[in-house]
Amino acid sequence: MNARSGFRAGPLCGLACLIVLAGCAGTGGRETADYSAIVASPDRSEADRQTDRRRKPELLLAFAGARPGMRVLDMGAGGGYSTELLARAVGGRGIVYAQDSATSPDRVRQRFEERAKKPAMKNVVRVLRDYDDPIPPDVGDLDLITFFFAYHDTAFMDVDRAKMNQRLFAALAPGGMLVLADHSAQPGAGISAVKSLHRIEESVLRQEIEAAGFQLVAEADFLRNPDDLRDTVVFRAKVPVDEFVLKFVKPKDAAAR
Repeated sequence: MNARSGFRAGPLCGLACLIVLAGCAGTGGRETADYSAIVASPDRSEADRQTDRRRKPELLLAFAGARPGMRVLDMGAGGGYSTELLARAVGGRGIVYAQDSATSPDRVRQRFEERAKKPAMKNVVRVLRDYDDPIPPDVGDLDLITFFFAYHDTAFMDVDRAKMNQRLFAALAPGGMLVLADHSAQPGAGISAVKSLHRIEESVLRQEIEAAGFQLVAEADFLRNPDDLRDTVVFRAKVPVDEFVLKFVKPKDAAAR
């Protein structure tokens, strides 16, 4: 683990690990994004800056390795907080597909629509599709998929998560990355607390993702908090919520599924 960054390599070695380390510490000659400047952009809202305090977006963007020119899918985009950050990171040569269910609450959709008026969102394409069929047929060869703090929601919705994960796997280019962050449940909780506490057991999420063909290559601890007992609703927690951040790769030699 890199104590400064809070990143830790996963159990794999070889090329996949080299890809991840390049994404965290540099890009081997590829153009990089200035995450500090992105987060400090003067046109970001005060509400987003308040969210920054718990999300640590500079570290999250660095861990995800979002770079100029990338093709990105942001799953469960919600009000668009992460979508906007990703759009700034990939720049005008990149594109971000912001997915959400067509049945998402009106207030959430309205927040996104208001955000979409900002110049920073000009390279964002809104995608309103079911979670288990989240990607338009003409979209593929994605470089990065992000799924921030919304995977647990799919476990209490009418979503075929195995199908969803297979769709994500198919949409990524070989060597592409899937980065997930979510609220941690207690060991043994499985998906029993996904609706009541908005938490999911990390090992269960990992097993579901790996079943689709993804391989874990790195994890981060910058959103971890051992003082969180993981027994309260995340919106009412009296201490910072313990959250896990995982990076998976679609192997370069992956067969079509």
